[in-house]
Amino acid sequence: MILLLQARGGMTAAELARELEVSERTIHRDVLALSEAGVPVHADRGRGGGYRLLDGYRTRLTGLDRAEAEALFLSGVPETSLREMGLAEAAATARLKASAALSPALRDAPSSAAQRFHLDAPGWFAPGDPPPPSLAPLARAVWGDHPVRTRYRDRERVLEPYGLVLKAGVWYLAARAGERFLIFRVDRFELVEVAHERRFARDREFQLAAFWAEQSARFSRSLLRETVTLRLSPMGVRLLRHIADPAALDDALASLTADGVVRLRVESVEVAYGQVLRFGPEAEVLEPARLRDLVVQAVSRLSRLYGGGS
Repeated sequence: MILLLQARGGMTAAELARELEVSERTIHRDVLALSEAGVPVHADRGRGGGYRLLDGYRTRLTGLDRAEAEALFLSGVPETSLREMGLAEAAATARLKASAALSPALRDAPSSAAQRFHLDAPGWFAPGDPPPPSLAPLARAVWGDHPVRTRYRDRERVLEPYGLVLKAGVWYLAARAGERFLIFRVDRFELVEVAHERRFARDREFQLAAFWAEQSARFSRSLLRETVTLRLSPMGVRLLRHIADPAALDDALASLTADGVVRLRVESVEVAYGQVLRFGPEAEVLEPARLRDLVVQAVSRLSRLYGGGS
């Protein structure tokens, strides 16, 4: 209550009751208790009245505990994701304490920022699936450096969970298994048991963001198992950046010759077929022959569809 009054200047009993999820009677009783404890809470009577702290009073209860301090650095994580990990309450308390510590001139900074920036992590048209049951215990294990016994795709492992990553609405766990760091999809865990009584020693050299970037790039490259050769027009060269897989773009640009011939790594001939059609007449398939035949058939069908044979 002190933090709310300090952060917002003044609130009615109804507003305090709603914010703290208690009855107005409880608010009146707690105000009395605060007054008896020497906290200068002043009651304004009449319409528009409420409770406020006397000017100049600053509580010393604004110190953040570890959970709140760590949660404060998750400010960019969507509220729903914090709730799924069981960290919403700690984050809310941390934000309130940070707001209470601001000078009066900056009290509107949190709400001002919230009206100007919002992070919506899931991709478009993604169904709002409930969080995986294993997410909350894994989050607690990550936060406390507790090892976990798991079953993942019918294989039991003991893992040291280092971090969680939310990618396009899907949760992933970065964990050490023996001497290796691996990535696991959280929704594929069949069992998670947290050893709350034990803690593991973190590798201080491990950097979650860098590890995820490296693994993501490696995964993307691993999917590119085929290579096709195209001859691009000048317009096709400009389109290449928008059509090629991002993981294949640098190698493709490096292979580009003066006459527009480029070697492009793709996931499969079928995927390449869709990419080539996006070039329209700005690309000619040189290799493989199977892809060239597919494009010839597509051009023939298009010609018949638009009356080119009449």
